Amino acid sequence: MRDGRGGSPTAVLDDGRYGEDERRRVSGLAGTSHAVFVARDPGPGQDGAPVFSLRFYTSEGELPSCGHGTVAALGYLAARADTGTDTGTRRVTLRVAGRTFPGRAVRKGAHVEVGFAYGPVELREPYAAESALVPPALGIGPRALGPGLQVASVGRPRLLVPVASRAELDALAPDMERLRAVCDRLGLLGCYVYAAPSPSGRLAARMFAPSIGVPEDIANANSTACLAAHLARRGVDRIAVDMGDSLGSPATIRAGVSGAVVRLGGDVLVPRPRALP
Repeated sequence: MRDGRGGSPTAVLDDGRYGEDERRRVSGLAGTSHAVFVARDPGPGQDGAPVFSLRFYTSEGELPSCGHGTVAALGYLAARADTGTDTGTRRVTLRVAGRTFPGRAVRKGAHVEVGFAYGPVELREPYAAESALVPPALGIGPRALGPGLQVASVGRPRLLVPVASRAELDALAPDMERLRAVCDRLGLLGCYVYAAPSPSGRLAARMFAPSIGVPEDIANANSTACLAAHLARRGVDRIAVDMGDSLGSPATIRAGVSGAVVRLGGDVLVPRPRALP
């Protein structure tokens, strides 16, 4: 969320014996872009913390990882924990697609402030086809394109696309069918378009991922982690990224880099549980 409002609604469920079709249907039934399935694993994790495995789905199928889904799962676990107080901290160990990393959630009344350490991020220069085909599909001309296209991955590759200004970012209206065809051809998850950060590290971004059934994502934490790793090479080691404004649901994701580790965080509201239709 940002300033207590907005955010990316995400369905979070205790995992069970669901079939693949059932898992893909959840996000549509819940009216969300993503669904997260949470399972308690046996044994203690780092520093004795309980261990939970996470699986992520959109209507198109399973994702190897999902940053804002991880944020949502941490909020869910904190809300479910019986601390007996209005405030409290819960530390857990998370397992996602073969990665194990710590997570933290601090209850603050109705809201939960969460964070987790995630890394490393794989970065490379784009291939000629990626540089040539993706910006036009996004509707970005040569004058609007900023320097420093980069392919980044924390499970699946996506293209980080800088634009010259916030105005250029706000005006984007990609051809989704064309963009999906290009991303499918190139094996890209999607495109994370961003304007340059301010001296304090504040910036705005938009994430387009029609190939996984999400034309535009309200908040994309994994891509924010990718951008944080990219900008850290330029001396910017802490960012706060505003997303979701174009969709009427403002969100802010915080990220910082220490060595090869990217730390992500955000604020979560966990409403009362409800049954799916």
